[in-house]
Amino acid sequence: MKKSPTISELVAGSVMESKADENRVKLLAGNGNKPLAEKISKLMGISLTQCEVRRFSDGEVFVQINENVRGRDVFIIQSTNAPAENLIELLMLIDAATRASAKRITAVIPYFGYARADRKDRPRVSITAKLMANLITAAGSDRALAVDLHASQIQGFFDIPFDHLYGSMIFHQYFEASGQLDEYVVVSPDVGSIKISRAFASRLNLPLAIIDKRRTGPNEAEVMNVIGEVKGKNVIMIDDMIDTGGTITNAAYALRREGAREIVACGTHAVLSGNALARIEASPIGQLLVADTIDHSGSNLPGKIETLTVAPLLAEAISRISNEESLSSLFGHYL
Repeated sequence: MKKSPTISELVAGSVMESKADENRVKLLAGNGNKPLAEKISKLMGISLTQCEVRRFSDGEVFVQINENVRGRDVFIIQSTNAPAENLIELLMLIDAATRASAKRITAVIPYFGYARADRKDRPRVSITAKLMANLITAAGSDRALAVDLHASQIQGFFDIPFDHLYGSMIFHQYFEASGQLDEYVVVSPDVGSIKISRAFASRLNLPLAIIDKRRTGPNEAEVMNVIGEVKGKNVIMIDDMIDTGGTITNAAYALRREGAREIVACGTHAVLSGNALARIEASPIGQLLVADTIDHSGSNLPGKIETLTVAPLLAEAISRISNEESLSSLFGHYL
């Protein structure tokens, strides 16, 4: 198998050229994921643009950009996970940059919240993912990019150019660098993750197994069957997000019953709501790899959870967008 170039190698090739473009490119960040924005800023050699994002005493959000962005290529880095103020900050930053005569505004959304409400699956409900896309567009964003949308068709909800990045790239490179993949099998924890799991398994030249599950209610899933051979194998499960932990932990119990040995799980977006941490700690999962699309820098996560950064991936994408270069070549090694 031909070894793929690492994201860091790609960054060294093109992102670092952006250092001379600080007067042309402006990076802004709200409070949604400031640590990730700072990592991107450092990689690109471009300081975060000074802006004020704070709350009034009544809880309302105040935003002010404190540097000139007229005629600049502005990238606003903000995840839209809870609380809802993260979304409000993104919209207000877009609006402020628009009114400050920015040349182009790109919403960089490491985690796109409300993505699971992508269809009308019952009477009188909101297709909230479409609403979020409309709000971001109406605020003045010229384009957007996000990492691992829960449903790839959400790209079509935006009436502006949209770039979809794949968090599986950083997990692929993590395991490829380990060089110890004998007796491993990639497992898709549900049918919805088959496409990304198949691509992941193909790049690592590993077999694929699938968990067949039946969902019994909101945030609840019952594992039914394991399709594929996992007995005596080490397992890598990959999913786009870890929310309550129900899907990934139920899958781990089923895999252990089928004779799987070491179980490693990967989830790009560590939502970790409810009693997710307790579930993960008590489960047969030996290690959980997550990305830093959601900020947990101030949290005391269990030792079995390891955080990998998507900063090089986002820095590379921002650089290519700014330089009017193709992003498709960035993904060609993975999907």
